[in-house]
Amino acid sequence: MKGILGLLCLPLLFFSCKESSKKVPQDFAYTNNLVHETSPYLLQHAHNPVNWQPWTDTIYNAAKKENKLVVLSIGYSTCHWCHKMEEETFTDIPTAEFMNTNFINVKVDREERPDVDKVYMTAVQLMNGSGGWPLNVITLPNGKPIYGGTYHSKEEWNGVLKQFNELYKSDSLKLYAYADKVALGIEEVNLAPSTKNLNAISRDSLIKATTTWKLKWDTQHGGTIADQKFVLPTSLNFLMNYGVIENDLTVNNFAQKTLDSIASSGIIDHIDGGFYRYSTVPDWRIPHFEKMLYDNAQIMALYAKAYKRYKTSRYKEIVYAIDAFLTENMLHDGGGYYAALDADTDGEEGKYYTWSKDELHTLLGAEYDLFAAYYKLDPKNTLENGRYVLQHTASDATFCTSNSLSSEKLKQLKNGWKKTLKKARSKRTYPSKDDKIITSWNSLLINGYVEAYKTFKDESFLEKAKAINRFILENCYENNTLIHSYKKGGKKTAGFLEDYATLANANINLYSATLNPEYLNTAIALTKTTDQKFYDVESGFYRFKEEDNLISKIIPTHDGVFDSPNATVAENLFLLGHILYHDAYSARAKKMTQTMAPLLQENLEGYTKWGCLALHLSSTYYEIAVVGSNALSLTQELNSKFLANTLVIGSETASPIAIYKDRFEDDKTYIYVCLNNSCKLPVTSVPEALQQIEYNIEKSNFNLAF
Repeated sequence: MKGILGLLCLPLLFFSCKESSKKVPQDFAYTNNLVHETSPYLLQHAHNPVNWQPWTDTIYNAAKKENKLVVLSIGYSTCHWCHKMEEETFTDIPTAEFMNTNFINVKVDREERPDVDKVYMTAVQLMNGSGGWPLNVITLPNGKPIYGGTYHSKEEWNGVLKQFNELYKSDSLKLYAYADKVALGIEEVNLAPSTKNLNAISRDSLIKATTTWKLKWDTQHGGTIADQKFVLPTSLNFLMNYGVIENDLTVNNFAQKTLDSIASSGIIDHIDGGFYRYSTVPDWRIPHFEKMLYDNAQIMALYAKAYKRYKTSRYKEIVYAIDAFLTENMLHDGGGYYAALDADTDGEEGKYYTWSKDELHTLLGAEYDLFAAYYKLDPKNTLENGRYVLQHTASDATFCTSNSLSSEKLKQLKNGWKKTLKKARSKRTYPSKDDKIITSWNSLLINGYVEAYKTFKDESFLEKAKAINRFILENCYENNTLIHSYKKGGKKTAGFLEDYATLANANINLYSATLNPEYLNTAIALTKTTDQKFYDVESGFYRFKEEDNLISKIIPTHDGVFDSPNATVAENLFLLGHILYHDAYSARAKKMTQTMAPLLQENLEGYTKWGCLALHLSSTYYEIAVVGSNALSLTQELNSKFLANTLVIGSETASPIAIYKDRFEDDKTYIYVCLNNSCKLPVTSVPEALQQIEYNIEKSNFNLAF
């Protein structure tokens, strides 16, 4: 199909997404229907001469009535190439006049409507082999796409418009036949694998899949070999767990190598904290400068967990720096967190974050040379305009030795440098902010803070996790129904599968950290609603949205920078199955994972959330239930350990929950280490419990001083 589709399409121009800052004048020559929206992305296009319409589920009714093709342009507020195309093309009056005359023109914020984005991104990937944003699609009046691409110059875009407008008028039957093929391809891609032949999840098959993945590793810089690299927390979580369970030193070395490479790279903001969206080069030096909440949420959890595994002090610094960045820059007064920060200021990418040599000389004076050595001020670590992207020296201890510094003196210097550079930044134009509060992304941050609390026992992390959960339940949840994102006065778009799945998962984790059964009850309620709204009986998986009113049903299973919501649902079912002794939940989680087995064999790196579930099913999985008045203290101690394939929960009182039944005694606290609901003899101390766990990292033979 790909070859046929390509015949009608101009070559795809793929660009990454970073938004440019744009000041809008107060007097507008043009205003379109986007002016009534609250999405920052849509509002940025509200005064284009193009007669943009916001997406509605009835948009194609108008297209059929007027017999017009539809231009569907999808992006988000921190997308540089989206706004470059706006400035060059969508503000051009002749272009706008042609679009207004011949097309119905629709703008979509992909973060508000990820369902629309997923369907039409699939179309563009089928047509061209890759995709990106801005996502510009031309569809028939029935919604089926006939053209798709990303960024276009004004000349290219006008050529596309005229070509398809003429084709529609002269040979619409050909376009309808072509669009039917595209729509069929979209449906095939977005459906779940067949459940006809379930595959056993075996230890040997997982070892084989991991061995195949190893061939794609970048052993020099970490991560999978690629020109551009994203931090993929679930992949690294899988490797850390797998390395312990299989006693695989190569995997353990590689996971730590990747974590260390990222930790000292330019993808981190070493002054204000927080991670940029991804690296444009294989060695992580030069980032795209957007800061996304979902990245920072997952990376916080990753490095908190990695600290338990490797005890590297920089990992702890990263967690606290992400927290500081989010608290200072992304926190809504009510407890939720905003979606993203722009890459560009004053029309220049990375200007807020980067430094010229002259600036640094002026700011640092006599300390410049030491600063330059520590933060790797090398010409190769610069943008095209010569501005430096700060990197981090590989080892503070080595740096201290090489420069005759004590660790305390280096700490003082670093604090002083950061204070000086933060003050200088405060005089710059601050990046624009996407102030939507997205339910699923905030749920990921709950998990980030919960993992940080478990690792460092810092109550402030737990309080922030609770506050986010409270904000979502108060502002985004009513009558067992979630909305996807919150903004005062904004549209209340119905929540998607990812919202229910991640919030349920976050509440399971809150329950593990606090032992408060209210969180468990919330997770159970959300899981039941997920079944009611999204379960697809035919496939045994879950639809991305409740109503099938797009051109294709979406059943997402692939893991990327955001875990597949189906994999998250399966994890929730697996965990609740173990806590509640709910056999039907356990069986469904197992069946979903078994169905994914062939894809794990072919491409484990694309399905690592499923890989984590496969680890649970193919290896010994422990339930640790702590019951008694001292349960909270003992679970905190257990949660501070790196325990692969282990669920830690507890109850301070007698509880009807299955895993605690008949195990409570007054004035005593017991730790039960269980396998498949069958428990070993109870013990009273954490060291005794750890001795009962086969994959106890403290008993392993790994030499972690790599």
